[in-house]
Amino acid sequence: MKPHTVLVIDDDADDRIFFSEAIKKVSPDVETHYCESGIQAIDLLFTKKLVDPDYIFLDMNMPMMNGKECLLELGKLIHRSITKVVVLSTSDMVEDVQESMALGARLFLTKPDSFDALCRILKDVLEEKWQKCFR
Repeated sequence: MKPHTVLVIDDDADDRIFFSEAIKKVSPDVETHYCESGIQAIDLLFTKKLVDPDYIFLDMNMPMMNGKECLLELGKLIHRSITKVVVLSTSDMVEDVQESMALGARLFLTKPDSFDALCRILKDVLEEKWQKCFR
């Protein structure tokens, strides 16, 4: 079985590093790609430099193209039966959750404030234990 392929879209360099360290700890075989904007991610997928990642972890609050706009564009490029989009955001507003899910996100999670909590979330997502993600 091939390892999961993950695309992380987050404009915050510290959050990308935090995610990178957590994913290596949880699942070192995961092939992870990082984009610092929705525009960069859409280009990566549109030009087929990355095809059908298993998961996309998407930040909601980004300049130029926010998470909702990115979700709309991702919907034109990915196969939702193959690629699961998980929004990881500082927001916990009900409207953001509802709109993201309506735009095709599989899961909406508030960014954890600790490394261990992020590791638990990533482990549960990669093992598709969706209900545990809401602890």
